[in-house]
Order: sequence, then structure tokens, then C-alpha cells
Amino acid sequence: MPRHVHGGDAEVREPLLTEECPEPSEPDSDEGEIIFERRAANVTHGAGAGERRRLTYEEAVEETGFGLFHWLLLVVCGWANASDAVEILCVSFLLPTARCDLLLSSSDMGLLTASIFLGMMVGGYLWGYLADQRGRRRILVVSLTVNGVFGGLASVAPWFWLFLLLRFISGIGVGGSIPVIFSYFSEFMPRLRRGAMISALATFWMAGNILAAGLAWLVIPRTWARFSLGSLDFQSWRLFVVLCSVPSLTSAILFRLLMPESPKFLMEAAREKEATHVFRLMFELNMWGKGKEFPDFGLCTSSKQRGELEESRSHRGPHRGRPSRVWMILKKGLVPLKQMFKGPLRSRSIVLLVVFYCISFGYYGLWMWFPELFDRIEEGGSPCANVSLPSPLHNQSCYPVKTAVYMEGFFIAASNLPGNIFTILMMDSTGGKALLSCSLLASSLSVFLIYVVQTKVQSLILSCVFSGVSVISWNALDVVGTELYPTQLRSSALGFFTGVARVAAIMGNVVFGKLVDTNCAIPVLLVSALLLTGGLVALLLPQTRQTELT
Repeated sequence: MPRHVHGGDAEVREPLLTEECPEPSEPDSDEGEIIFERRAANVTHGAGAGERRRLTYEEAVEETGFGLFHWLLLVVCGWANASDAVEILCVSFLLPTARCDLLLSSSDMGLLTASIFLGMMVGGYLWGYLADQRGRRRILVVSLTVNGVFGGLASVAPWFWLFLLLRFISGIGVGGSIPVIFSYFSEFMPRLRRGAMISALATFWMAGNILAAGLAWLVIPRTWARFSLGSLDFQSWRLFVVLCSVPSLTSAILFRLLMPESPKFLMEAAREKEATHVFRLMFELNMWGKGKEFPDFGLCTSSKQRGELEESRSHRGPHRGRPSRVWMILKKGLVPLKQMFKGPLRSRSIVLLVVFYCISFGYYGLWMWFPELFDRIEEGGSPCANVSLPSPLHNQSCYPVKTAVYMEGFFIAASNLPGNIFTILMMDSTGGKALLSCSLLASSLSVFLIYVVQTKVQSLILSCVFSGVSVISWNALDVVGTELYPTQLRSSALGFFTGVARVAAIMGNVVFGKLVDTNCAIPVLLVSALLLTGGLVALLLPQTRQTELT
């Protein structure tokens, strides 16, 4: 049923998809994807009007140009990406001091680092599915708010179990924002710049990592940040937790006030007027000061999506009871998952599942424990050489705070920069597949060498190498993941795979927590083996360099 817009005494009917619009062609390799021919069609729009061009999504994006809007989008989405990094990685910087105040064993620390990933596992697919159904921007605002509010509340939790619960809920918010940010961002980008711009967005993870490490270095060792709050002894690490929640809350405000909905999502939802308004906004900002007029064109919206929306409305009748509606919602929520593992999409989904698991177990299993491992080798030696440690339940093992731990964490975070620059320069020419595979193989080697070396300086150098190389893997995965699935599956797919990644991160942190005191070599060598596996399996992915979004 066509939507109508009423203005004055006249009724203007929004143009629907007509025969003249390019029909979606069946892809050669992937069932269910929509690949539009790159041609515009002319349709007659209203009596007495001239012919009006109707453009596909890719053509409309090209018409808006590239400029100020895209850089503003990069800053806002990048800050949101950095806020997720801050919220995830802040726990790792808490371990050397919070373990005393909360009386944590190594197993408890493993649970604490795993808690946010458990929340991300729960939130990833849920938020991703809702973003595909309700819109990217709305879900980003809600998920970022959940992240910031509950992350900040964790700072005043007096008991370990409550701190754990609040970190878990915060993780649910993080689980939604990470996959949706990249789907949202990619759907504004012209095809030839998409790889480099997504790589630039991914570099903000490094900025969040550096911000978290810098805040920890500045705040946690300081005695002035400690005071009493009623019966709660508010230590400096609690102030650090509060500061780490600020980026998420400010990101939610920026999206709510400044950012429009994704035009690709609006076109797939047959909301042509709103999509045209977004393209106009993009054009005006990109052409600001150039004196150009916004070109008059229509859009080829998705008739398939419109039919699905009408069909879903027809099933929402008063005759359906609550149990039936819940069952229908659950069944509908599993549809994207079935489509991902159906037909030609199945092979790439299986490969991505393996790659996400391997890189997440390896990266987060090791990264979240870097501050603790460097704390343990403060007197020299390899990370696994010093296993006869004083009990973490005694305050003398945590105070005074060793500032060198946070300084080393800051250097490791900053070592992401060369990898990020390399990715931005090489992504569009080399492609995500090659960068993903090669960087995972190099990461595997660097982790193995971390285990082999015997001095603190050598461990620090190799940890920086691991940081710089592994970030290339994540950047490449961000690009490849957004390009392998069509619009109606993109956020759901990324949400599902980030959920798989969180399972791996949980397992990695639990394994480290259980074995770091007794058999440290096992988790370190396991990380190396999994990264090697991921690098080899990634070779099975299709090449997506400069592909059009479907």
C-alpha cells in the first residue's frame, strides 16, 4: 500500500518502485543478495512534469559527493567506536588494584573480564536484529545509553557480585553498538572509498584503547582520587570507571542530536521521502560553499521489503493472543540466522564464524591480561616465568600502585597506530581478505615469541608488535564483514558474529584466569595456535575489494 503525504489541500503520492527501475539481478555466488545494475531509469512524475531520474542506492550516494558530511560522520561514529573500546578495556586496567578492594582471586578476575563479553554475546544479535528491523540510529542511541549508564553505576558497587552484574548489563549495550556502528557507517559511504573509510573508523578503537590506558595511568595511581562515600571506600579505580562511561553517554547524545537514519535502510524499508531527505542533507554539507543545487531525482526503493512490512502488519491482529505473538516474534528473530546459513551464504558464514572465534579468543584472551602479566614480570623475566606470587587478597600486593604497568599498557595501545595507518593505505588496493589472513598469521608468530623470550623488555617489544599487527586483522574483518551480506542481513550477521566472538572472549578470559598461576604456557600457546588457524581459514573467504553494497 503506498504511503501518502498531505500538504495543504493537495495530496501528493510518494512514487513507488516502477517497471522502469532496475530490477535486482540474481548474484552468481550468493542466494538472496540484491545487486542492482548501475544505471538510472526515467519515469514520469506527475502530470505536466518532466522526466525524473530514479537512482539506485549506489548512484544516489555518488550524486551527494564526498566531503564534510562524511568527515563529520567519521568523527561521531569513531567516538562511539572509541567509547566501546574504553568500556571493554577499562576492566583490564582495573585488575592490578581492584583485585585488592574487591578481594578477587585469579578465577574471579577471569570472571570479571568475561562478564562484559557475556553481556555483549547476549546483546549482539538482539540489537543487530532490531537494527535491521527498526533502524540503525535508534538502536545506536539506546545501546550506547545502556552502556554508559550501567558502566557508570558499576563504580559505586560495593560487592563483587553487584559489580559483575552491572558490567554484564553494560556489556549488553556494547554488544549492540559495535556491529550496528559499522553497518550504519558503511551505508553512507561511496563504493570506491568504503574500504579506506571503514578502516579509518576502525582506528578509533585504537584511540579508545589509548584513552583508557592514559586515564588509567593518570587516575588510578593518584592518592587524591581516593575518598569515602558513606560506607564505601571510593578508591581511585572507581573514579576511573566513572570517567570511562562518559564517552558512551556523549556518543548517544551526538547520535540523537546530529545524525540521520541510514539512507540504505530507509530505501530497503520503502521510505523514499525520508531517504531523499538524508541524501539532500549529505549533498548540502558536502557541497557547502560550492553553490551547487541539489539534483532532482527519485529513488528505487525495495518492493520486496515493502511487501514483507505489509505482510507483517497483516499478521498483527487483535485475534492473536500474547503467546502466539511471542512465538511469532521468536520465529521472525531466527529468520536472519537461517538465511545466513542457507545456500551459497552458508560457506562464508561458516568461515567467518571460525575466524571470529579464533581472533577473539586469541586477542581478548591475551589483551585483557596484559596489565596483570606485566605486573607479574615487574622484577624481570617472561610473563609465564613468575608463578610463585603473593596472594592477591592482600593489599600489600597492590599498593602502592605500580605506574609502570599503566605506562606499558599505554605504549602497547599506541603501537596500534602503524597497523591502522597501514590498513587505511592498503585496504582498497589489497582487499580485506589478504590483509586479514596475513595479519592473523603474523599475530600468531608474535604471540609464540612472547612466550619464548626471557626478559621484560623483549616481552614489551613483542607485545607492541602483536598490538600493531593484530589491529590489521580487526580492521580487515570490519570491512569484509560489512561487505559480505545484504542490507536486510548486515546488522543481524555482524551481531551474530560478534556474539560468537564474545563466547570466544569469555572462554579465553576464563582459561587465562584458571591457568595463569599454574600452567601459564597453555593459554599463551593456545592463543598462538588459534590465531594461526584463523589466518589459514580466512583464505577461504571471497574477495570483496571495492564491491557494491547490496
